[in-house]
This record gives sequence, C-alpha cells and structure tokens, in this order.
Amino acid sequence: MLHYLGRRASYSIVSLLGLLTLVFFLTRLTGDPSALYLPLDSTAEARAAFARLNGLDQPLYVQFGHYLADLLRLDFGESMRQHRSAMQVALEAFPQTLKLAAVAMLLSVTLAIVVGALAAARPRGVFDRVASVVSLAGASAPDFWVAIVAILVFAVGLGILPTSGTGGWEFWVMPIFVLMLRPFGLLVQVVRGTMLASLASPYIKTARAKGLAPRSIVFGHALRNSLLPVITVAGDLATGLVNGAVIVESVFGWPGIGKLMIDSIIQRDFAVVQSTILVTATAIFILNILIDLLYAVLDPRVRY
Repeated sequence: MLHYLGRRASYSIVSLLGLLTLVFFLTRLTGDPSALYLPLDSTAEARAAFARLNGLDQPLYVQFGHYLADLLRLDFGESMRQHRSAMQVALEAFPQTLKLAAVAMLLSVTLAIVVGALAAARPRGVFDRVASVVSLAGASAPDFWVAIVAILVFAVGLGILPTSGTGGWEFWVMPIFVLMLRPFGLLVQVVRGTMLASLASPYIKTARAKGLAPRSIVFGHALRNSLLPVITVAGDLATGLVNGAVIVESVFGWPGIGKLMIDSIIQRDFAVVQSTILVTATAIFILNILIDLLYAVLDPRVRY
C-alpha cells in the first residue's frame, strides 16, 4: 500500500511540474499586463518600471528559472491586482468551489444510485423508461444552456431565485442543479447497466431461490457488486467539478476558484493563474488517489 501511494505521489509530482511549466509559458502569451494596469497614456519609462517591479523585464527563460526557485521556497508570487499573496487568493476561493462541487456530487451519486437501481429492478417498465429519458436529457444538455434557461425561468420569469451571488440556501439551488444534472444523467445510465448485469448473475438467481426479499437482492447483493464502475465514472465526474466548475461559476457569479481563474486570465494576473492551477491540480491528484483506495474497501479482490 505504501509503495503504491509513493509511486502515485511521484507520478503526480512529475505531472504537476509539467502542467505548471505549460501554464507558465501559456499565460505569457496573453499579452503585456502593463496594458491593463497602467493608463493608456503611460510613458515608456512607466511601463519599463512596471515590468521591472513585477519581474517581467527579463528574458522568459530567466523568469521561468526564478519561478522554479520560488516554488522550491514555497513562494508563489504576489497578485498584481490585489497586491497580496497569490496562493492566499487561490486558497480563499477554493473552499467555495469545493463546497459547491461536494454538495452537487453527493446529491448526484445518491439520486443516481437509487434511480438506476430501481430502473434496473424492472427493466422496460414505466419507471425505467422515464428514468432513461430524463437521464439522457440531463447528460446531453450543455451546462451553459441549462444555466441560462434556469436564470430566465426561475430568476427573471418567476422571480423566486436570485440570479447570482452567494448568501442563503436560495443562492445554492440553481448552481447545484446545473452542476449535478450531467453527473446524475451519466451515473443513472452506468448504475442501470451494471445492475442489469449483476441481476442476471448466478448468485442473484441463488438468492432469489432462497426466498430473499427483492429489496435485499437489489440493494444488498446486486448493488454492492455494481459499485466499482460507478465509482470510476463518479471519480472522473468529481474531478471535473473540482476543476473549477468554470462555466457555472461564471454564469452565476459564484466566487469560486473557477471564476477566479477566468478573471485572472483576463486580467493577466499571472501569479494567481498559476496558483489556482496548482491548487486545483493538487486537489484532483489527491481525489484520484482516494478513489483508488476506495476500490479496495468496496471490493477486497482489488489489490495494489
């Protein structure tokens, strides 16, 4: 187990360094920050002083060397827009995204397992057909389109929900609904498919021959043996949600790390962009390791 964790951690560090290198050079292609942070009539001397103050006056490879040296000292730079630690800015925004993604994913997985299991218990029935149509629609609908339609219907038309921002429970309804729609649709299809295969297995026929209750057969025997594929898909979907939920946060003005990332790219706040990528990638690597460990808990046959 420890050998496996060490190997995964080393792979993650190499991938993280490669990602940070790519992000460093790509952010520099967005343009000169002085064009945004200085007045339009700024002199060449003022622009040169701004570049020198932010370490942008040196060749790109020298800037990259300084960036790597600062990483080794756990110095992630300062936000040009907020004039404080870029990592602090990213860490303040990340919990908002994490809470939103955790609630959406928990609701998606719970509802999908129940709906998918019930649909597989009576295939080609009325509930199965309705669940299939709803799940396919949810998995196919684009997030940005659903978000805009939800704002038009519930905020502008009915006036029962706020359009954006944070606050009470009513601010959570539309972002969570939009975020959980696609994972719910995909997971219902996965749960239904794996449950149908499990319910056709010989051990289920034996359980029925012993006279076990249908509820015990479906949820106690077939469901547990169908969870590994569900966890695999749920893990991939969860990493997508943790990855900032950029579209949903931008549409609903949610102050998470996805919106922060987009705003920082537009404002050419290089240090904040790099810090948001670092925080998000680290969270995804940790989440992937936890999902791998969960495999062995649900299925003792899995060994590392």
